[in-house]
Amino acid sequence: MEASNISRLVVREQKLGHRRVDDEGQVTYKHKPTSELMSAIQLGIGQSIGGLSPKPKRDVLYGDFDVVESIFFPREGSNSTPAHRYSDFRFKTYAPVAFRYFRDLFGIQPEDFLLSLCNEPLKELSNPGASGSIFYLSNDDEFIIKTVQRKEADFLQKLLPGYYMNLNQNPRTLLPKFYGLYCYQCGGKNIRFIIMNNLLPSTVVMHSKFDLKGSTYKRKASQQEVMKPHPTYKDLNFEEFYPDGLLLDADTYSALIKTIERDCRVLQSFKIMDYSMLLGLHNSTIANRSVNRTTDQYSKTVLQPVWRMAQFSTALEAIQSNADPMSVLLQEDQDLLGGIPAHSSNGDKLILYMGIIDILQSYRFSKKLEHAFKSMIADGDTISVHRPGFYAQRFQSFFANKIFKKIPTRQSHSFPLILNVILCRAFLAAKYACVRACVRACVWCGVCARACV
Repeated sequence: MEASNISRLVVREQKLGHRRVDDEGQVTYKHKPTSELMSAIQLGIGQSIGGLSPKPKRDVLYGDFDVVESIFFPREGSNSTPAHRYSDFRFKTYAPVAFRYFRDLFGIQPEDFLLSLCNEPLKELSNPGASGSIFYLSNDDEFIIKTVQRKEADFLQKLLPGYYMNLNQNPRTLLPKFYGLYCYQCGGKNIRFIIMNNLLPSTVVMHSKFDLKGSTYKRKASQQEVMKPHPTYKDLNFEEFYPDGLLLDADTYSALIKTIERDCRVLQSFKIMDYSMLLGLHNSTIANRSVNRTTDQYSKTVLQPVWRMAQFSTALEAIQSNADPMSVLLQEDQDLLGGIPAHSSNGDKLILYMGIIDILQSYRFSKKLEHAFKSMIADGDTISVHRPGFYAQRFQSFFANKIFKKIPTRQSHSFPLILNVILCRAFLAAKYACVRACVRACVWCGVCARACV
């Protein structure tokens, strides 16, 4: 019996949605090898962004959200496309002017965007989504490429005008930052994908990871998931691991809950539900026990995650908090910036990385039927799929009362500590600016950048 269960788990792992894994370990998506798909995507993105750069920037018009540009890539090449070794394919770019505006809003320069996505092979993440999506990660840890279904791509395109308005009003948000929507067509197959900000930096050890919705019906990680090297736990697992929640100082708690409430109002206005909060926990107390750090190692660790290419892309930037990341570092003796400092009830120091994901699910007729059917089996209020208003309220209450707890505000910093913060920030900013300038001037060899460091 046990052997048969393991066999079923293996089969389920090899076939998930459009994702397949053969006996030799090769991964395909819609029968297209993901290695070829990755290279074609990079080729298409390079051509799309490069072709948009010469066009002058202007205000975004309502009609820009419906524009779709298409480029054909024959294997032998053409006047506008390079030759390649893959099958002929067509590459579509959705709302190019609108997404350029979104990238500009977050301070992403076209050359940096191309350098991040197209200069080196992408890293394919081995842990697929529940729907069998394919995930690629850029080598600099900035961007995630995720395949989406047609209904999700269509919904995002309809969502763009409202998304544009929301970002203009407030770029500080835990909602996904969308940087592009594309479609790869080959052999009668359409593979749509989006480019987003990366929430969980791969350079930081995540001691635990959770997908939280605020519901309890079947919200516990499966046996198959728990057996993975880096499992993603769910709501009931969190309540088991952290029954007293995660402790935040008063200012950070208020800023985080305020951000969650504002984001939920936006999602409710679009009739969106079934979204999740992806929460990654780095336990600094455990990490410090297992790693003996020298002063040089400490300074290098500080330099690496301080600045990201995209503004407001880290959890600490996303919430409207008065917390200064460098002061948090010096006060808490943390070496990982960008995350939100917290404590567990047993006193462990934590760094939280988080963001709202899976927002492309509207309360359609099929979702209403799903809720009605599951309500006959379990309490309807405990089911994940629910009407947007109830879902938003339950989501907010779950994080405000169960996940995060408020602790008293710490005393203000003394003058010497403030002076140290200012000097440290000035030094790191000057050194980072020097490295950035060298990298841009000498992209291919990187000798100048290594000399700066």
